[in-house]
Amino acid sequence: LKLPHCKLETLRLSGCQITEEGCSSLVSGLKSNPSHLRQLDLSYNHPGESGVKGLCDQLENPPFRLDTLW
Repeated sequence: LKLPHCKLETLRLSGCQITEEGCSSLVSGLKSNPSHLRQLDLSYNHPGESGVKGLCDQLENPPFRLDTLW
């Protein structure tokens, strides 16, 4: 996600046991290259309070254009 040539539009991480630390890493990648990802599936994970806050903050970032979040 951090590479500028990444064109990933859908990322499905359902049930991957994503924790606060993993969610923080994901948000870091999204901050680096937010313009292509449209669908993100984080269902059945445990992002914790700080992970959810980081994602919410990123969703408010204008270049980030996520259409669907599970």
